[in-house]
Amino acid sequence: MSNQTQGTMVMVGALAATVGAVAFVALLLLGDFAFSPAAFMAILVAGVAAVILFLGFHRKPLEPAPAYTQAKAPAAPVSAPAPVAEPVVAVPVAAAAEPVAEAASDEAEIGSRPAALSAAREGGADDLKMIKGVGPKMETLCNTLGFYHFDQIANWTADEVAWVDNNLEGFKGRVTRDDWVAQATLLAAGGETEFSKKVEGGNVY
Repeated sequence: MSNQTQGTMVMVGALAATVGAVAFVALLLLGDFAFSPAAFMAILVAGVAAVILFLGFHRKPLEPAPAYTQAKAPAAPVSAPAPVAEPVVAVPVAAAAEPVAEAASDEAEIGSRPAALSAAREGGADDLKMIKGVGPKMETLCNTLGFYHFDQIANWTADEVAWVDNNLEGFKGRVTRDDWVAQATLLAAGGETEFSKKVEGGNVY
């Protein structure tokens, strides 16, 4: 055995013993192991550490890969000159057809807009919140579109309902779903609905 190998084994033994001792103390203090199991586990740890260290010390350094010189590509053969093509007589081409007009990108507006008011009539706007499906935000939106009174909504045709349904941003389809026209017709005539009674009693808003 060479002096270098002996020195390596001594160093490996010392490091492995240190690792084993640290493992033994850690198992006793932190792992709640008894003395005998802790000693056995520490010996195993020291043995594994010794093997790993020994292999690490004796690993051969990787040899550098041999440098390869890039082979020069053979010169491309010189091709014979291409024959000169005969001149081509230009043939007149028929005029291109007129471009087809593009279809309008915007979709056709759904329904027809109901008659709107620039402001409420004298006496003030009706409380549109009496209609089920019209909350404070919806009432503000209806006023913005020019709808302030029950009789306006009561007179909407099917096309006008379709237009309003499509233009209630964030509430599309609400007019049809809650049947505003029927409710507004009753309220415009001075009648009441179960929902309007709750609103008047302060049990809704």
